[in-house]
Amino acid sequence: MTTNTPTEAPTGPTTTPQGRRRKRRTIVVPLVLTAAITGAAVLGVTRPWQHRESGAAKPPVEHGTVAVQKGSLSSGIQTAGTLGYDQPTPVVAAGRGTITWLPAVGAVIEPGGKLYEVDGRSVVLMRGSRPLWRDLGPGVAEGPDVEQLKRNLIRLGHADGLGLAVDEKFTKGTETAVKRWQKSLGIKQTGTLPLGSVVMLPQESVRVQQLGVQLGAPLGSASIMTVSGTSLVVSVRPADNQLSRFKPAGKVEVRLSDGTMVTGRIRSLIRGASDGQGEGDGAGGGGGDQQKTTVTVALDDQGQARKAGPSSVMVTVVGDSVSDALIVPVTALLALDGGGYGVKVVDGTSTRLVKVRLGLIADAQAQISGGLKAGTQVVVPK
Repeated sequence: MTTNTPTEAPTGPTTTPQGRRRKRRTIVVPLVLTAAITGAAVLGVTRPWQHRESGAAKPPVEHGTVAVQKGSLSSGIQTAGTLGYDQPTPVVAAGRGTITWLPAVGAVIEPGGKLYEVDGRSVVLMRGSRPLWRDLGPGVAEGPDVEQLKRNLIRLGHADGLGLAVDEKFTKGTETAVKRWQKSLGIKQTGTLPLGSVVMLPQESVRVQQLGVQLGAPLGSASIMTVSGTSLVVSVRPADNQLSRFKPAGKVEVRLSDGTMVTGRIRSLIRGASDGQGEGDGAGGGGGDQQKTTVTVALDDQGQARKAGPSSVMVTVVGDSVSDALIVPVTALLALDGGGYGVKVVDGTSTRLVKVRLGLIADAQAQISGGLKAGTQVVVPK
């Protein structure tokens, strides 16, 4: 609340020579007050009551008063985000043929399950970080693709009792494990894995997010579908001046579209990455927005997130907070000669300087303590 400007007691030096030699207490006025607690820069102030001895006369800065408030203060910030499924990945088929079966959108497929069908033959999902690029079978050269295959055969239980080592060699035991896998699918047991019969994806299991082709379409370079992980995550693209608040593993609170709150942790920050939610990512735009950092938040309650479903959300980055605190605008603060801060307190028809201790600073507000109480009027610039 702003009131009429109080009358101040004279603070300048006397006009006598003795007065000029008299030692005066100086109030040092900062141009910018930087709050180390929050890392945020706040507005600088100049003070109309500061005496100036320069010859150039300057117009006084208007000022008013505001009451010291008592309440809560938090350094957390809020920003909009998007709730969606994790790790969207396009699936590009290898080999030749015609698409003869596709899963439904929303279907969840585990490693070892049928992802799609070509010429009536199942194409199976396996877990791996790199795509297959050749047929695998007896006599093939060593390579990381062989290691990926052997790891999957062991995980799916087709190498039990074979003593199969997870290495890059296609051994006799590997051939036997491939035949067991083929038998489980009801297909010819050749012991050879033809290119195009398996798709390697990095997720533990996948959810079909979007189909890219129709039944009867020939295989080509276009993606057959887009799959994702089965967990819901929140993607945020903060402004550059907000990035310092997003710390790896930092705690956040997410308000879902149905109004419920869930907690989560910051999992990753990737510069220039798409948030992976499909439309609205600026694909093909070439604008600077594509260079923003994408923050991914892993949620603690997947059940509650699934009830709300993919949607827009509000994300609060949890910061420091205080309650039952005395609060003033940062523009009321004065840096004192010798260190520390003070405020000008209205005392009847004059003002007096009161030294205060600073606490949390956030949103251009400062927590103070030191001889003041709620309702006390302090001077601020208009």
